[in-house]
Amino acid sequence: MSAIEHICLIGFGEVGQTLAADFKAAGITQLTAFDLLFKDRESTCTRAAVEANVRVASSAVEAVATADLVVSAVTAAQDVAAARSVAGSMKPGAYFLDVNSVSPGVKAQSAALIDGGGARYVEAAIMSPINPKRVGSPMLFGGKHAAAFLPLAQQLGFSGAEVFSDQIGRASAAKMCRSVMIKGMEALLTESLLTARHYGVESTVIDSLRNLFPTSDWSTLARYMISRSLVHGRRRAEEMREVAQTVSEAGLQSLMSSACAQRQDWAASFRDAASIEELEAMLDAVLSRAKAEKSSC
Repeated sequence: MSAIEHICLIGFGEVGQTLAADFKAAGITQLTAFDLLFKDRESTCTRAAVEANVRVASSAVEAVATADLVVSAVTAAQDVAAARSVAGSMKPGAYFLDVNSVSPGVKAQSAALIDGGGARYVEAAIMSPINPKRVGSPMLFGGKHAAAFLPLAQQLGFSGAEVFSDQIGRASAAKMCRSVMIKGMEALLTESLLTARHYGVESTVIDSLRNLFPTSDWSTLARYMISRSLVHGRRRAEEMREVAQTVSEAGLQSLMSSACAQRQDWAASFRDAASIEELEAMLDAVLSRAKAEKSSC
């Protein structure tokens, strides 16, 4: 395959919408998408697809039928289901790029489905938030088709991508282990500073962090990381359950990752507070509602 002309996106959330815009900017005119939420013509992702001039497919099978590249950007829990829904329906030799945050074992299941159906599976691990670098974000490609796909990906704007391994699972293992730290820090800061704010000692805690882990502005960093949990907590919790699975696949107990998933799930209930710009005011809003909910139980 000398060039990618038709791209299909399975899943049209934040990542799918971001990539669609960047593919258009790279000159791709044939863009198709399928999302389970397309069943609701008034859903946010349906409206986003229409506004982006992306063809909305009625089924996953229809969506991938003539695509040279299928990008799977679904929730972690739907990774294998997404692969199964199109396995055997893709063009022979077409590429399937799995950018979902799941365990190495899950990636291996999806790879077997896609390769078994005659297409070419490429594992991808996005090693940063999708913004601000978007399609150019650092990515690790894996699997036996990764090296052949990389030059085509670079033509589409994947400037931060590199071939990490010809073995499925190693790229995702790196991503999952990174998430133990990043999502774990979000959960720890949420729990630490909410408790500190309750006792009126948050400034002392932040000062102590600054002394131990020098950074330009711990207050700004803490507000950013906590707000990410408030906005994306559900998705992060789902990813952390995949992280816990990754830890288990390594023969270890996933004590920290499992607890992090619970805190991320909890944080998502307070999404509205994320719009508050000041750290202390944001913490107060979460505390006030959390205490109100607890007293009403």
